[in-house]
Amino acid sequence: MSYIVPSEFVSKMVDAGESKIFMATRDALIRAYMAGAILALSAVFAVTVTVQTGSPILGAALFPVGFCILYLMGFDLLTGVFVLTPLALFEKRPGVTLKGILRHWGLIFIGNFLGALTVALLMAIVFTYGFATPPSKVGEVISHIGENRTLGYKEYGAAGMLTIFVRGMLCNWMVSLGVVGAMISTTVGGKVIAMWMPIMLFFAMGFEHSVVNMFLFPSALIMGGKFSIMDYLLWNELPTVLGNLIGGISMTGLTLYTTHLKTGPRRSYN
Repeated sequence: MSYIVPSEFVSKMVDAGESKIFMATRDALIRAYMAGAILALSAVFAVTVTVQTGSPILGAALFPVGFCILYLMGFDLLTGVFVLTPLALFEKRPGVTLKGILRHWGLIFIGNFLGALTVALLMAIVFTYGFATPPSKVGEVISHIGENRTLGYKEYGAAGMLTIFVRGMLCNWMVSLGVVGAMISTTVGGKVIAMWMPIMLFFAMGFEHSVVNMFLFPSALIMGGKFSIMDYLLWNELPTVLGNLIGGISMTGLTLYTTHLKTGPRRSYN
């Protein structure tokens, strides 16, 4: 698999974060748009497999195919840049500022959302034969996902909000490990295996991924889901984004950076 040791791939993480911050606006938007669209298609695929087979674990096992494709193509997810770009600031790379990082996050959010929304519209046409029929079985399932993961949380108030946030943290702990996985091998096979494992875990466990949700919830609303845009934003997307940010940078970015790049002094044997 041509494995790269942590001390080397963490340096690659910092370099990647720095390069993304200075990326042209056009390139950032295109890469984010394609990432959102491909991940949305992967979510459709996973739900379709689950409906056809009655096996959610099989859908989860196959969902990572989209994640692997988009990272092999060099596209960007919001959850990935949450982890990589702050490392360039921690490392005090020249010209890297908090303002630049926030600007880049904003561009990736917009691009991811537009890509996911495009697929939501296209798949709604597919699921309803151009809005001439009620949604297919897969479309119905997606609509219920939207309802259950907005109104279902809202029903529990503050406890529901906490649950969304924690699920968002746990999600990007795993997803960010998948992002790192793309850097720990010099072969396609090695990269795919390293990315596949944590992505399958997050999907199977039902954690909350902000970009996947950019497809699921607008798609559900288009096909008649019984919740509002404000329900989606307040009771899923915004707390999920915050959870993804905190989970990714604290549980993956900072831990790898601290122990492999800013290694503590060796213990004395005296």
